[in-house]
Amino acid sequence: MNLEQIKQRLVLYEQLMRLDKPIGILLLLWPTLWALWISGYGHPDLVTVWIFVLGTVLMRSAGCVINDLADRHFDPHVERTRERPLAAGRISPQEAGVLALCLVSMAFLLVLQLNRLTLALSVVALFLAATYPFTKRFFWIPQAYLGVAFGFGIPMAFAAQLDTVPGLAWELLVANVFWAIAYDTEYAMVDREDDRRIGIRSSALLFGRFDVVAVMLCYATMLGILAWIGYRIHLKWPYFVGLAIAASLAAYHYTLIRQRDRAGCFKAFLHNNWVGAAIFLGLVGSYAAR
Repeated sequence: MNLEQIKQRLVLYEQLMRLDKPIGILLLLWPTLWALWISGYGHPDLVTVWIFVLGTVLMRSAGCVINDLADRHFDPHVERTRERPLAAGRISPQEAGVLALCLVSMAFLLVLQLNRLTLALSVVALFLAATYPFTKRFFWIPQAYLGVAFGFGIPMAFAAQLDTVPGLAWELLVANVFWAIAYDTEYAMVDREDDRRIGIRSSALLFGRFDVVAVMLCYATMLGILAWIGYRIHLKWPYFVGLAIAASLAAYHYTLIRQRDRAGCFKAFLHNNWVGAAIFLGLVGSYAAR
């Protein structure tokens, strides 16, 4: 294999891991950072932060590979996914399996630097990431399962810094589940007709004509839980400003999805990065104001 062929292979691996589309990494990272800052009382251990950031990139990449392996017989029939490397036959399932194993192994080596409780929780996180793609076969709201999988960095962050997982961590996880249902329903609204045709379950199909209402209720519930948490742990005004900005962004998403236009729904999904960022910056500001 010459240098040009190696470069082409690396580009295919990048596409398979979605490194060229980092929105999934960001949606996984923001709630983890929320938890790191809260469990570290505004001053998280920087080595631990870097372990979680790198672990997020590795596990999200592994999750994408596992997802495409699980969906390799469905993706060729969906307009948005038919050109993915596995679906298009440019990478073999065996090659993808080796790549996923390498990514998981690197993430495991990172977690070995943390305590036993975090290591035990990482096994649960791996199980969630590996099984999520299959929930679309039988579970009508796989977006809720995704929220648990994407939010499991929350209890892991508390475990890493406090060596325990308090009730607050699980409340944050519940808030993340509602957020994931909101943004991933927007995503599912893009693929609604393809999913119906090939028999894939999704919240967009489950909610039907109430999909927009359901999305907005999920945003409201997420923000309500986060506001209650902030009140209980005495966070300062910048945090609530961050929540207000996040709420205004959610309102903007309503204008994007209310007509159920595919481009608008996808834009709203991508825009959720700024929701997570606004909440995180509010947290940072709150602890800085103390």
